Amino acid sequence: MSSRQSFFAHTAWDAIPALMGLGHAVFLAAIFFGFHSIPWVVWIPLALVYSISISWSINSTSHNFIHNAFFRSPVLNRIYSVLLSVTDGFSQEFYHHVHLRHHVGNMDRIGANGTTIDPLSIYRHGKDGKPESPWTYTFYSYFRDDIGEVYKRTKEKFPEKAKWIWREIYIVVGLYLMCLIYDWRAFLALVPFYYLGHSLSSLNGYYEHFKGNPDAPIAWGVSTYNKIYNWTWLYNGYHAEHHYRPKAHWTKMVELRDSIVADQRAAGVHVMPYCHEIGRASCRERV
Repeated sequence: MSSRQSFFAHTAWDAIPALMGLGHAVFLAAIFFGFHSIPWVVWIPLALVYSISISWSINSTSHNFIHNAFFRSPVLNRIYSVLLSVTDGFSQEFYHHVHLRHHVGNMDRIGANGTTIDPLSIYRHGKDGKPESPWTYTFYSYFRDDIGEVYKRTKEKFPEKAKWIWREIYIVVGLYLMCLIYDWRAFLALVPFYYLGHSLSSLNGYYEHFKGNPDAPIAWGVSTYNKIYNWTWLYNGYHAEHHYRPKAHWTKMVELRDSIVADQRAAGVHVMPYCHEIGRASCRERV
């Protein structure tokens, strides 16, 4: 076994997302510690990039790490999980279990119990069996996370992993409090951009499933094959394919799509021309 095979769990190509996560952390540190030296006309655009980078991380690096952890070493994977928690501003372990629940429900409609299996379903807070407004989904989703419920459900099956939900939250809160004490102006200046970043991630999630078919596994997601988007977001555009085969590695998404494209067309899989985060402007579909 080569050293590269012994280091990465799946493929040496995972060096790309691993380095992306490190770069994200460096960028966040740069705009925080450079707050007083960077001119406002430069800092504000950088802060907007920071907002986009949160959504980018959650839907690319962090997302792929959930389904296919990068390293063979459990210790390295735990360290990387903490790094993602710090840069994205919430527990990666929490995200892990919320996201797996998302794949259990697959944007399901409200059931007989009055709610959805998927906590992220666009139907959960909708009316008359329809998806809720993209505006409320985008800007309210951040406040809907139920950490206690996720912790309780995780603890029943994975008690040790459940502990890491709170451990990562404590690490994030502790480090952020240190940053607040060190430079409260820089910290407070970043807060609205932090919230905007998580809202953009929710917007991304909305259009990954808007016009998808909750009743057809091959059409659970909505895809886009824009090359720039997929190169930079680790093939997150192949979202119908991802929900159909969640464990497929990001390097195999084109191959997966080629193998099921006839079935997708028969099922009427919705395809967007640009990227999910553009939202409604990108909804002129082709199937």
